Amino acid sequence: MRLNAGAVLLFCLALAACAGPGAHDILTDAARAGAVQAQRSQRVYIATTRQPAQRPAEVFGPDRSQQLSFAYANISVPPDRQLGARARPASGKPDPRIHLVATSVGLYRDAHGFEDAVRADLKRSGGRALVFVHGYNNHFDDSVYRLAQLAEDARFTGTAVLFSWASAGRVLDYVYDNNSASAAREELEETMRMLARNGATRIDLVAHSMGTWIAVEALRQLAIAGNPDLGGRLGDVVLASPDIDIDVFKSQMLRIGKPKRPYFVLVSGDDKALRLSSLIAGQSPRVGEYADARDLADYGVIVVNMSDLKAGDRLNHAKFADNPLIVRLLGKQLADPNAFEGTSTDVSDAISLVARGLGRAVGSAAELVITAPGSILKVAVGG
Repeated sequence: MRLNAGAVLLFCLALAACAGPGAHDILTDAARAGAVQAQRSQRVYIATTRQPAQRPAEVFGPDRSQQLSFAYANISVPPDRQLGARARPASGKPDPRIHLVATSVGLYRDAHGFEDAVRADLKRSGGRALVFVHGYNNHFDDSVYRLAQLAEDARFTGTAVLFSWASAGRVLDYVYDNNSASAAREELEETMRMLARNGATRIDLVAHSMGTWIAVEALRQLAIAGNPDLGGRLGDVVLASPDIDIDVFKSQMLRIGKPKRPYFVLVSGDDKALRLSSLIAGQSPRVGEYADARDLADYGVIVVNMSDLKAGDRLNHAKFADNPLIVRLLGKQLADPNAFEGTSTDVSDAISLVARGLGRAVGSAAELVITAPGSILKVAVGG
């Protein structure tokens, strides 16, 4: 049954009403007391345009800052974690035996401290960096745990960097979030340049929802500055469920030009969150729900239609991180930068081959539709 926009809005409001005081404390009582013993740990480096939170346990809040702040978080990972499992409970306190839990969060006094730490970690990881940009209606803790989940499930062993912009974390603050996203473009560009200056040999960029707007704007600014691929350091760009007006996206891509490595655009026709975004934007189609994949592919992207895949969230908006098949595909590329190389058609063929094998491995029975310039593949996976 197709929900109308009003039903989607009421559904979103109901979900938002579940959070109570302290629900977005990234440091729990157990973590502050040192009671969480990490079996495995993911370190997330953080560059943010958020102001410090009023509640210290939240660390950063929804208010905007005119300059970047820097931090890190160490996240405990349960030893028997299932691929695509929820990072946090839907309500109540997290259980470190089954959920991701922050064991410590630290602040860097300035950019120099952050750069020193990142430089050392990049040396350890062979220069591989993953930058993640979260979406609309996200609290600080949401975005930290999302990147930790993504890095863990994709088996990424490089340096994980979160770019956290000042989302209000409230469903009705779409306009505030959109303005916060626009205000953060230069800071994301600077964060990527900072990684390039400090030893990153390959920077993969993964952005979700409204975060894709910031990501593509930062890439557009790099192109205008004459450095569209960060001196050859820009790796894969993954735009998951992009909350960007379709005509704006086309304009951005025309200014960027067809990238040397085609961007991956993940779309889904059953994305209820983007349906709401479209309503707020005056029925303007969003890239993440756009039906004409062939049209999008002409701008130098590979479109992966996930409509037939199931998601872990009730809005079908986070399939890129919650569906085991998509996570494994992403992880395959992050683990092996040459996994999907060549022309757009070669890349789509390679994805289809890997998807078939992974679909059997994760028990997924579905169909992916992969569209590249001049090529459309329907891939039956699993079963």
